[in-house]
Amino acid sequence: MAGTGIMWLLLITACAKTITPSLSPTIRLIPTPTQSITPEAIDELPWWNERVFYEVFVRSFYDSDGDGNGDLQGLIDKLDYLNDGNPATTTDLGITGIWLMPVAESPSYHGYDVADYRTVEQDYGSNDDFKQLIAEAHRRDIVVIVDLVLNHTSSQHPWFIDAQTPSSEHDDWYIWRNENPGIAGPGGRVIWHQSGDRYYYGYFWSEMPDLNYENPEVTAAVYDITRFWLEDMGIDGFRLDAIKHLIEEGQTLENTPKTHDWLEGFYAHVKSTKPDALLVGEVWDSSHAVAPYISNQLDIAFSFDLASDFISSVQGGDAGLLGYDQQQVLDLFPAGQYAAFLTNHDQDRAMSELNGSIDAAKVAATLLLTNPGVPFIYYGEEIGMTGRKPDENLRTPMQWDATPNTAGFTMGTPWYILQPNYQQDNVAVQTSDPGSLLAHYRTLIRLRHAHPALSNGSTLLVKSDHKAVYSLMRYTEDETLLILTNISDQAANNCRLTLSAGALTSTPSTALLLGDGQPTAPTINASGGFDSYIPLPELPPYSSFIIQFGPQEAP
Repeated sequence: MAGTGIMWLLLITACAKTITPSLSPTIRLIPTPTQSITPEAIDELPWWNERVFYEVFVRSFYDSDGDGNGDLQGLIDKLDYLNDGNPATTTDLGITGIWLMPVAESPSYHGYDVADYRTVEQDYGSNDDFKQLIAEAHRRDIVVIVDLVLNHTSSQHPWFIDAQTPSSEHDDWYIWRNENPGIAGPGGRVIWHQSGDRYYYGYFWSEMPDLNYENPEVTAAVYDITRFWLEDMGIDGFRLDAIKHLIEEGQTLENTPKTHDWLEGFYAHVKSTKPDALLVGEVWDSSHAVAPYISNQLDIAFSFDLASDFISSVQGGDAGLLGYDQQQVLDLFPAGQYAAFLTNHDQDRAMSELNGSIDAAKVAATLLLTNPGVPFIYYGEEIGMTGRKPDENLRTPMQWDATPNTAGFTMGTPWYILQPNYQQDNVAVQTSDPGSLLAHYRTLIRLRHAHPALSNGSTLLVKSDHKAVYSLMRYTEDETLLILTNISDQAANNCRLTLSAGALTSTPSTALLLGDGQPTAPTINASGGFDSYIPLPELPPYSSFIIQFGPQEAP
């Protein structure tokens, strides 16, 4: 894998620091030059590496009928915001993949306790509405994956209602004990719940009883559900919720061998049904625990280590842990086969974590969208929506404009209160502002689509002698890019970059794809890298640069 053996080392030699205003990024679409590559380059990656995904909570995206709940017709109405289907336009976000949080019938607002796996949540519309969404998305070259909640059902699912009668048809579809096993979950949470004279296992909540995957009838039923969504509803894959908890073994409640074995069979089933379907897994754990799921159980899984590092590194202005964990991910995962993100529906929003700083949010977006993993953006992240726990506050209505009390989300009363920043941070305000966070996201996504080195290129970490300067080299056989970010609120002057072995064969020409200035060219060492390279004399606070290395200029 590209990057293996290139050790990340941060030299703590401080560069001179001055406080200067951050520069608004600019984009220049420069013809791709031919560049020889000496280390191994990636030949071909799966289709999902060329996509940028957007996580949508349908209830909060856009309400088409005025009942205060977002719905599928509302999402269809707003597809042009995500991608209008015309590559020549620059006013859409450029999204090419959508992840829908659960859309199946559920008694809860969030949908993670499913009561009917084959029926669309009535607040969102109908199965026909869903099929129309798929058709409209595909017409715009947007793929759609759907949250599949495998670990548990709703307590109101007919299976569980029947299972509460001992020896019933569905009794063994759930996990029952005649006596309380006395095992607690994280933090002492109750995971065994009483029903009549028995106890059932529900890891997350009493109203979310866990399915028993040691019963082959359960597996067969779930296989049939996946066929329904892939074939009848036309989706392009699944995001699998909470899958490290599928099968417990004694007091081991996660990442068990039986869970891995079951997922191997499930993966084979999905691929036999639809060979190019994408399986994205939520394994909320360390990279070492996540990596074994990839290739024969999942296509990709979310990197929670990197997500945490993206935010914490910008919070502290220190790239040390991010560099260490990024190298670990490069070493552990097949090339590019993980999902990168900043935050999701279970975490405090990125803008809240970054204390409302637009400049900090811009540099976090650069870290995400220049990363070799498949990027996922949480709805509203691109306009700086805020929100801290409890969960409802992380999933508030999308802020389309400054309309009092509705933010353009609905003609009625929103299902939940708006975030207080909606009048300043919304799509209408930011869409025509070239210095906005939305404009920065649009720029980065267009660059990722326009330059294969960003979407499916190999990756080398570049050493910096400044703790706040983070740098990557992304390259294909035809293109070499240097990504450079100052993740702190202080300028970094005359910072030196070192790459012991790299992807260059001669002193290149340079051009900026992102950022402002006139970068110098590095002197290439015998191993295709460079030593003590100063690309720009000053990196302003919270600044982002993408330098394209081209063929050597004629003397």
